[in-house]
Amino acid sequence: MLLTNNLGYPRVGAFRELKKANEAYWAKKISAEELLDAAKQIREGNWKTQKDAGIDLIPSNDFSFYDQVLDLSLTVGAIPARYNSLLNKIDRNYNLDLYFAMARGFQQEGVDVTAMEMTKWFDTNYHYIVPEFTKNQEFKLTSEKFLNEYNEAKASGIETKPVLIGPITYLLLGKEKEAGFDRIDLIENLIPVYEQILGKLAEAGAQYVQIDEPFLALDIDNKTRALYQTVFEKLSAAAKGIKLIVATYFEALRDNEETAVNLPVHALHLDLVRGENQLDTVLAKIPASLTLSLGVVEGRNIWKNDYEKSLGQIKKAVDALGKDRVWIAPSSSLLHVPFDLDNEDNEESLPKEVKNWLAFAKQKLAEVKDLAILAEGEVDAKTAERFEANKAAAESRRTSPLIHKPEVKERTANITDDDATRTSPFANRKAAQQAKFNLPAFATTTIGSFPQTKDVRKWRADLKKGSITQEQYDKEIAEETERTIRLQEQLDIDVLVHGEFERNDMVEYFGEQLAGYAFTKNGWVQSYGSRCVKPPVIYGDVYRPADMTVRWSAYAQSLTNRPVKGMLTGPVTILQWSFVRNDQPRSTTTYQIALAILDEVQALEKSGIKIIQIDEPAIREGLPLRKADQQDYLNWAVRAFRVSSSNVDDDTQIHTHMCYSEFNDIIEDIAAMDADVITIETSRSQMELLDAFAGDFKYPNDIGPGVYDIHSPRVPSTDEMVNLLRKAKAVVPAEQLWVNPDCGLKTRAWPETKAALESMVEAAKILRAE
Repeated sequence: MLLTNNLGYPRVGAFRELKKANEAYWAKKISAEELLDAAKQIREGNWKTQKDAGIDLIPSNDFSFYDQVLDLSLTVGAIPARYNSLLNKIDRNYNLDLYFAMARGFQQEGVDVTAMEMTKWFDTNYHYIVPEFTKNQEFKLTSEKFLNEYNEAKASGIETKPVLIGPITYLLLGKEKEAGFDRIDLIENLIPVYEQILGKLAEAGAQYVQIDEPFLALDIDNKTRALYQTVFEKLSAAAKGIKLIVATYFEALRDNEETAVNLPVHALHLDLVRGENQLDTVLAKIPASLTLSLGVVEGRNIWKNDYEKSLGQIKKAVDALGKDRVWIAPSSSLLHVPFDLDNEDNEESLPKEVKNWLAFAKQKLAEVKDLAILAEGEVDAKTAERFEANKAAAESRRTSPLIHKPEVKERTANITDDDATRTSPFANRKAAQQAKFNLPAFATTTIGSFPQTKDVRKWRADLKKGSITQEQYDKEIAEETERTIRLQEQLDIDVLVHGEFERNDMVEYFGEQLAGYAFTKNGWVQSYGSRCVKPPVIYGDVYRPADMTVRWSAYAQSLTNRPVKGMLTGPVTILQWSFVRNDQPRSTTTYQIALAILDEVQALEKSGIKIIQIDEPAIREGLPLRKADQQDYLNWAVRAFRVSSSNVDDDTQIHTHMCYSEFNDIIEDIAAMDADVITIETSRSQMELLDAFAGDFKYPNDIGPGVYDIHSPRVPSTDEMVNLLRKAKAVVPAEQLWVNPDCGLKTRAWPETKAALESMVEAAKILRAE
């Protein structure tokens, strides 16, 4: 019998219930008990949805209030010493205040501690909290969340499969916070805690446990590869009859196949979407004791599964192993897709034809079950009907005139190297720009957005509902923009921004104005913590029908004599943070977007905006996980950025922004983007990320290292920012440095924003005086 297996499910709620509950708790509007109850309702709803869909192996411990890696850090007691003042609050269930302090920082009750570092989860737009390790790191079982949630599901009548991030992957996801050791050497200290976890789950009656080891699909060294056998021998011994499942995803096993298939576990999960060609080689090596979980349903994108293609892969596995050793599954956790397509009823923004090509998390469960039934061969009438509908949807998408625009394809095909090159080298441009703007040393700016208050969000909602007119809405946005310009002048910031009050999201806003895009009403996915995004859907050829940002940027510039930046999102980020069509190469789609952004850049320049920021926070995120694949991606990603930014005057200053990325291995490619100014996140890492810009390769253009963490509600002092800038000045020439926050200020409140920016400007002035 072909079992159905799910690796993980979205946890924010179909209508962002967890986001709302978390933020209400942080604002002290609800109690811990009310937050815990909201979370329990989401978990129970998720388990019931999966059971009703016919999923045999339903995950538990895939829920998180903020991040699953942070959950594990708390579980194994990897709590940095700076949180010791909060440890007296810890209990055996869930210490919310300590947990959220680690995620967001803590600044009250006489305690002031910074948050832990945050970075991207592999090549997704999900962010995790980076574990911090010291040389003699000790681990101990500090939380029993994994057990509590298993028992909670069992009490509701649902047997689940607890999910754990594997110990090797957990250590590799972390960071050494002092010199002189390799974090992977902490494995001997960590394994006893995992043995305790498995022992407790065995006592509770767990039948299966899923251990996620995505690093098995990445480039790892021989030392790490050799550890897998030893580690899993110990885990299997501790499991006491539990059937262990090793889950890999986001890539193919490649040179790690021998290691993975010979682990002493019951089942191995393969991502056959990202690594579709690995099935043949794995089947040739698989021992007789191993079951394969086939990840044939896309866990990271929203297009319907191609049943005929997936059934071909399933048949190949069944012919080799038999039905009892083959499971059907999504390629990865469904964390990365929205909840339910049935919640979409907006034909104006999501045409019926396009909607028919899509599947969200709930629909993907149905696809998994359909494929299991179809592969079994005993097909009922309803499944047969769905199979025919699936084939019809695939044919509709292949031939639809909504998708293909010959003029867009032709323009993209005709891009030349000249289209991707600035007229003059950076030194000449910098001189021209300094002559035009006359900016001081350590020039100050912000990244783009300012706080989007309840009022701002309400205006947008009221406009959509028709309860206010476009004229009323525009009046409110104009007044808010002017207030923000005046505030920046008062704070003495050098390069201003208009605040982006008219924008809902840095990608969705542009997608709404580009052809080839569709939009969901409730297609929310988690980016980090309570931050949810609603990625637009690229279904066809992309082009720009009209100006997108000129009106509000030009209006803001008319209010002040100081330069105002035009704010755009770059082509790679628009690609990465959308659900992207999978019927043509991603590079082709990116070049189409780059040409659309170029058209907007030139329109801004023509309107008098001479500093233009093209944000590319997702450049690093889009990097393929395997080194062998990376340079090809970097070549077209960098070229696409240059296409979007090159056809401008020398005295037009191009900025770009990147956040939560490691740059060391791609610094030359970042430099090749040739932005006049790059702003980056560096405060959580205490400027460590700046080392990439000052090593053997000297970054040639200007840099704005972020001096305060906007993802934390704490307000850093002037001294704190001065110290960070001094660290920056020690590795980067002062004449190259700008001063700015880590990221946009959209999610922050006005009082903390004003206080932090006052300190930031004061810090810049202190550095100028030095």
